[in-house]
Amino acid sequence: MPQYTLLMYQPVDGGPAPEEMADAHKRWMAFTQDLKDAGLYVANQGLSGVDAATTVRVRNGETQVTDGPFAETKEILAGFFLIDAPDLDTALEWAARIPSAEYGSVEVRPVWG
Repeated sequence: MPQYTLLMYQPVDGGPAPEEMADAHKRWMAFTQDLKDAGLYVANQGLSGVDAATTVRVRNGETQVTDGPFAETKEILAGFFLIDAPDLDTALEWAARIPSAEYGSVEVRPVWG
């Protein structure tokens, strides 16, 4: 079965308010369990913020290491789900169910190999 990554982006200055976090956590746990119950779940991880990021580039044989992401952006990559899905339409349906899709975005990409 093909695999897809559901890349979750969130606004730099956004997301649930602190008083909404308990409800948001329940929604995340339910979503993850639904994926598992459907037999699609492979992996899920959140990512540290961009303040913990380091970017590596090699240009003309020289390694360049810089703090943070390359470009300033209004959204940051916050985490991912890796799922087994029979087709792109199924992956898109599950991406739309991710709780953060209501205030951020979810990019869906097929996995190579």
